[in-house]
Amino acid sequence: MVPTSLAPTDLVFCSTPVANTPLLDRLEPVAAAGFRGIAVQPGDIWQLEEQGMPAAEIAARITDAGLVVTEIDCAACWFDRQMRVEQIGGMTAFLRQLRTERVVETAARIGAQSVTAIDLSESEAPVTEAAEGFAALCDLAARHGLKAQIEWLPVGGIRSLRHAWDIVRGAGRANGGLTVDAWHFFRSGSRLDELAEIPGDRIHSVQLCDAPAAAQVDLWAELMSARLLPGEGDLDLTGLIRTLDRIGATAPMAIEVFHPRQETQTLDAIARDWAGSAHNVMAKARDTA
Repeated sequence: MVPTSLAPTDLVFCSTPVANTPLLDRLEPVAAAGFRGIAVQPGDIWQLEEQGMPAAEIAARITDAGLVVTEIDCAACWFDRQMRVEQIGGMTAFLRQLRTERVVETAARIGAQSVTAIDLSESEAPVTEAAEGFAALCDLAARHGLKAQIEWLPVGGIRSLRHAWDIVRGAGRANGGLTVDAWHFFRSGSRLDELAEIPGDRIHSVQLCDAPAAAQVDLWAELMSARLLPGEGDLDLTGLIRTLDRIGATAPMAIEVFHPRQETQTLDAIARDWAGSAHNVMAKARDTA
């Protein structure tokens, strides 16, 4: 039976780095490597629906593979300012398609558990305006029984844990929370003592990867092409996992690695590498190695 909720010891496969592989072709390798959940993009679902596959069948195929859809990643146009300012990386037109209503309704159709919200605006997002938009996203998600979480990026409009948490608190919605991505966390200068102040039940998603101690000059390039397997770099993943455990976070551990070597690997190999490295880091952090 496919689990309806996952534990902090479970692994989730983040689909974005392998988006060129069709969703249904990801399922068997991901499940075989030991992942219990999968995070998918809205486009994964829209593409299959455009080909004539109903959402119920897509959901059934994922369930039959033994996986649960933990999140739809992502809504990228969820407050008015994102329609007024340019987005980073020349992606303005694409990101404006990822609007609240369409993404949340897609998540609901396939039985996802939550929706991630990002802001890739080129300038910093005002807390009050972003909080109003996030509150609206949370309200729509709640009507479908979903959670919503902000994933901050040091290159975007929401640039740190503190900035994201101020928006979540300002929104004041019980189903609103945060994604803690290891690369975003450390490259944004966010600190473990700040994370220790966040209620654990507001951490809806955790994403692990690694990186060298020194950041590249071009953070966008590093984000998209130079993230390492957990344990290959210098980020304090042990401290991150231990802090999450101490505050009572119950989110499973998702893995998201962007690296050129994966272009020559099979998806089976990628999934095995991600799972093996994550298990090693988690065992070290929890003293079970």
